[in-house]
Amino acid sequence: MNRIKNIKLFLFDMDGTLYLGDTLFDFTKELLSEIKKQSKRYLFMTNNSSKSVNAYIEKLKKLGIDAEYYDFITSSQATALYLKEHHKDAKLYVCGTDSFKEELRQNGFTVTENVDEVDAIVLGFDTELTFKKLFDISKMLCTRDLPYIATNPDYVCPTEFGSVPDCGSVSDMLYNATGKRPVFIGKPSPLMPQLAMEKFGIKPDECAVIGDRIYTDIKSGINAKALTILVMSGETTKEILNDSPDKPDIVLESGKEILEEIK
Repeated sequence: MNRIKNIKLFLFDMDGTLYLGDTLFDFTKELLSEIKKQSKRYLFMTNNSSKSVNAYIEKLKKLGIDAEYYDFITSSQATALYLKEHHKDAKLYVCGTDSFKEELRQNGFTVTENVDEVDAIVLGFDTELTFKKLFDISKMLCTRDLPYIATNPDYVCPTEFGSVPDCGSVSDMLYNATGKRPVFIGKPSPLMPQLAMEKFGIKPDECAVIGDRIYTDIKSGINAKALTILVMSGETTKEILNDSPDKPDIVLESGKEILEEIK
């Protein structure tokens, strides 16, 4: 626990870590305020690509938290960066929300539903999923050799009542139909924490990745050589933790214990 006091950059997963669905955890405001008070930094780091950064800003505002564009590092941003580096001029077929499509357009990409002119397929956490999207992607993957990129491998997204299928579950469904899997960009890839550390000039031992999932949040932190803190306020159960080959550095019931440690 003493290692938390040496952390200069906190990378927080959001849903299941700072809030659950539309319910803010009671410690969250004070925790974020205390980090700022100590002249340390935090970023919101999420695999959820169903919302653009602007949409997340609005969501947090409704929950009572003021945030700006540069307070985030998201799988949508990381996916856009990957596409710029590897498929700069590609016309994209996007299985994702209108919000996600607009974010890709703002990054200079052409998004099209004309399957004949598609250069690459992008799969996100699509809360507006239709069978037509699944049909189109299946047809393209079965008949063409196209780059196929997914924002994140999460199987479920936590809600107040339990969970709903996330991007990883949809990618498995498409794999069953086509035999093809995407390149996953978000956590557990170290890309997002590495980008965050590079942005602020922070060393891995000065950075903490905090989240409620081992196979994405914690694995991402391990891969980036950061301090990993698992909170048991979201998806992970004691059984999942015991069975996982990947172990976090610290296990807490919730982020409230981080607040108590740094105060």
